[in-house]
Amino acid sequence: MAEVIGVRFKNLGKVYYFDPRGETLSAGEHVIVETARGVECGEVALANREIDDSQIMQSLKPIIRVATPADLERQKNNAQKEVEAFAICQQKIAAHKLDMKLVGAEYTFDNSKVLFYFTADGRIDFRELVKDLASVFRTRIELRQIGVRDEAKMLGGLGICGRPFCCSQFLAGFQPVSIKMAKEQGLSLNPAKISGTCGRLMCCLKYEQEAYQELQRTTPPQGSYVQTPAGRGVVTDVSLIAGTLKVRLDDSSPDAAPQSFAVAQVKLLHGSSGPRPRPGKQPPTAAAKPAPAPTADATAPEAAPAASRPEQPEQPHRPREQRRRPPQQHRRPSQQKARGGHPPRGRKPAGQRPERQPRPRKKAPENSEQKSNG
Repeated sequence: MAEVIGVRFKNLGKVYYFDPRGETLSAGEHVIVETARGVECGEVALANREIDDSQIMQSLKPIIRVATPADLERQKNNAQKEVEAFAICQQKIAAHKLDMKLVGAEYTFDNSKVLFYFTADGRIDFRELVKDLASVFRTRIELRQIGVRDEAKMLGGLGICGRPFCCSQFLAGFQPVSIKMAKEQGLSLNPAKISGTCGRLMCCLKYEQEAYQELQRTTPPQGSYVQTPAGRGVVTDVSLIAGTLKVRLDDSSPDAAPQSFAVAQVKLLHGSSGPRPRPGKQPPTAAAKPAPAPTADATAPEAAPAASRPEQPEQPHRPREQRRRPPQQHRRPSQQKARGGHPPRGRKPAGQRPERQPRPRKKAPENSEQKSNG
């Protein structure tokens, strides 16, 4: 077990573990720590606690110190510098005529680096831009290309539900969202209705996905054959959240409206995706036991002859020796030769075959030269 504290560097950024170095800190306090980007000032999100060593992916770095009033004042000054750096960078982008959108600027705590975040459709050659910015700020410059989701998280805004973006309020990371989730939840597949302001599928589609998957396991799907209190029928519509089904009964007329039943009142009779049984036939159930063979009864009346195929003439009985052909007739020539029989017809033994003579070559006519000379 190790004692750690959780530190967050942005309003809704990821929480990182640090060694408190014997300090007792509460949530909301600020500390100075060293990260891969340099010295930074972060806010304590998780107070002192002990966690298992397996949850620590990397070696813990100790905090440098608890933030002092001078450190907090310096952080405020950096925030003002970021506004000025953002405006200067926009002017330089326009001067270099680069097809990129600047999203934000950030100073490290010790002012050793300035980071600019931007979005673009493809790769951007900003080498000349970096040189121009370095000559203005006299420090290290770093440009980072981010996606549209990160842009929405940094800028914030209101979604189609009227509330602030989930990513800018409480989401620490982005979960994968697919169009299959919208299909399973019965939503419209219109991109304008299931996409967020960033142009991607809404993150809230992931919230209820597990509940929908659990309901689908216990609810007959659309098109299945079921047994209801009013009779048997086919499911025409399913409402997972309400837990109801609309069933078109077999006994109802084609123009009649489907009846609504609760899922608990319905029993699945046929496969969820199988065809509907034909009218007059029962759906397949447990395998039926074979009927017992009839026994002879002297008092039973003589049964009527059932319709059957015409009787075949009885074949005369032949002895077993006559039913089999002699072995010499059905053996192959190779088997006959191996067993000492006669060689195949049309071929002579190897000793009696004549030797092959080479074919004589054709001679050219004698008067060919005379004709060519003439």
